[in-house]
Amino acid sequence: MRQRKFKAPPRKTLRRWRVPPALTHGDGDAFEGLSVLEENPGDLGLVLWQSLRDAMLWGRADSAERDALFAPAADTSRLASMLAAGAPAETEEPLKVLAGMVGHPDVAREENVALACRELAGWAEARGLLATALAFGQAAAVVTAADPSCAYNVGRLARRRAEHARAETWFRRTIALARQAGDWPTYAMAFVGLGNLYVQRGNFPAARRFFERALRAAGRNSLHDIEGMALHDLFVIAVDTNDTAQAHDLARGAFEAYGPHHPRLPHLAHDIAYFWITQGYADRALPVLKTLTKHLNDPASRVALAGNIGRAAAGAGDRDGYQAAWSEVVDLIAANPGVDTVHGSWLELAHGGLSLGVWDRAEDAAQRALDGATRRSDAKTRLTAEALIDAARRHQRAERQVADREEWRESTDALSTDLVHSLSS
Repeated sequence: MRQRKFKAPPRKTLRRWRVPPALTHGDGDAFEGLSVLEENPGDLGLVLWQSLRDAMLWGRADSAERDALFAPAADTSRLASMLAAGAPAETEEPLKVLAGMVGHPDVAREENVALACRELAGWAEARGLLATALAFGQAAAVVTAADPSCAYNVGRLARRRAEHARAETWFRRTIALARQAGDWPTYAMAFVGLGNLYVQRGNFPAARRFFERALRAAGRNSLHDIEGMALHDLFVIAVDTNDTAQAHDLARGAFEAYGPHHPRLPHLAHDIAYFWITQGYADRALPVLKTLTKHLNDPASRVALAGNIGRAAAGAGDRDGYQAAWSEVVDLIAANPGVDTVHGSWLELAHGGLSLGVWDRAEDAAQRALDGATRRSDAKTRLTAEALIDAARRHQRAERQVADREEWRESTDALSTDLVHSLSS
């Protein structure tokens, strides 16, 4: 295995660590747990909200105060409410644990209460109820205030909900808690979380610094999974900021850190192949993309992959492959019209049409992307689609950006072969 070229720069300053507080309310919550009621209308929402409020109250109270928090027989009333609400089977056990906490607050154990909250958070996240997931994840972190993994989960969920301020405070709290506990995987993942948060904000220099800190922490503690994640994220930033030389090095580094059978390897391969397409290496990208058809199975990824295969086929001069990809995109969109990768896929097919000089197809694909972007108020996609429509009407072929550095051609050939071998085995 060749030595990686990319290394994180050394840390320049020593830091004093204290555990900072974190935000526990979103901007839109008039009172604690309002979002749970809004997301779960009806009797179940009321039971979830009451259970959440009780867990937060119990978690914030000193142990000596807990015995007087709830009315006598409150657990019996709660269990009756659960039955009347028809709580889903997956929520019954954790809700019973929280009801038991209300009935016997002086003997309830923090680890059991926190686990119940985390189970409810997982149930909610699996169903796309992100406000409910965040609320119960936060309750778990309040109950076990020194647990860095609970704090990290709150930051992750807040970032998914685009609650950037709350996410940042929880990631920073995670870093301090994890450092105190010697929990180096969670410590490194908190920096990955901050990096992705700053990517969402469009602050690439800050994001790069956080990913580099994650990379240092992972390297010191032989956390190869997280090292691969950090290198993968740094690769994406290098591509987005047009740092082509570093992108080539980071692509190889991320592949080696993940290893040949890592579950994130197909996503890395997809990102690398797309980078190669934009650089004029469509012939190297195409075999990699074709191997991904058996790895990326969710509808959004399949739509995106089909569009990228079409663009790569066109860039490699394969008209039949481009037409086949076009037909697959049409079929996939008909079966999954609501996925958020539809308009990006049409953009890729528009690029492919320009490469082949099939002007009608290029304009048609770009117009479909424009129509969807306009409905979704996606300004970036709309501007790109408008430019592609103009190029198609002018019969202006897409420019090939083939790099002329021999080392890049060699490294691209070698990595393409390695990715295809890993993904095919």
